[in-house]
Amino acid sequence: MTSQTASRFIRANFTPSFFYPVKGIYYFATHRSLHPLLRSRLIPLTVLSTAILAILFLAAYIPLVAFLALFHFKGSAWVNATFFLLGSGNLLIALLFEAMFVDHTQVDIFDAVMVAEGYEDLVKNRRIVAEDYDESDPVKRLGLREKGAVFAPFSVRQLIELMIFLPLNFIPFVGVPLFLLLTGYRAGPLLSWRYFTLKGFTKQDRKAFTQRKNRKYEYMWFGTVYMVLQLVPVLSMLFLLTSAAGSALWAVRIEEEESAAYEAHAEREAIPEAYADEPL
Repeated sequence: MTSQTASRFIRANFTPSFFYPVKGIYYFATHRSLHPLLRSRLIPLTVLSTAILAILFLAAYIPLVAFLALFHFKGSAWVNATFFLLGSGNLLIALLFEAMFVDHTQVDIFDAVMVAEGYEDLVKNRRIVAEDYDESDPVKRLGLREKGAVFAPFSVRQLIELMIFLPLNFIPFVGVPLFLLLTGYRAGPLLSWRYFTLKGFTKQDRKAFTQRKNRKYEYMWFGTVYMVLQLVPVLSMLFLLTSAAGSALWAVRIEEEESAAYEAHAEREAIPEAYADEPL
């Protein structure tokens, strides 16, 4: 296999999208202008989410392990019970807190990252961005959010699917990966909802974009890693916010790829056809 063939195979079958939720953590940590968006929300939400998980584990963990031990291999009951309760806690937290307390903060984080990375023209489609280029803080350049702005819409369908998929965690060994992949497949496109809004996509545009052969699995891996981070006790609410930064960075990469593809197509169109004399 030549190096060019190997390169094409890698580009066609592997995606860096799984890395972007983690990259969002690093970006958030190293850009202090984003930190004020975190302070007012993180402590109360972390306390509340920790309390919910503590109640779930204290009340149900041992009985659930005992039940799963009836048909599990040695040790797997503890693992599957842990993921089941973490998933249940994530469902409760999503129902009670995320849409009401976090969504607008996620919108601001996403928009601020887009402005910082040079894509303020996209953000201007939905809100005012100050023209003060001497201001290094992208958050301070953001105007008021548009009415009804959301980072990821409240999805009854996603919550119902989450409840349906939760019992997969009862299946030894393969249940947990299946749960994460299936919920991640649904979550991935929703995490780019703000990007689609800035682009002015209709429902048909969103569906066509996310169902492209290459994009479909990119969003699945992005959503799967996001779901893994949401199952981390105590830190899940922090990762909820940093994932907005990761989503913006992924949107920047998509914009760069789309721009490069458009420029390459334009260059091909601009090359004149080779001249050839017509036969007599």
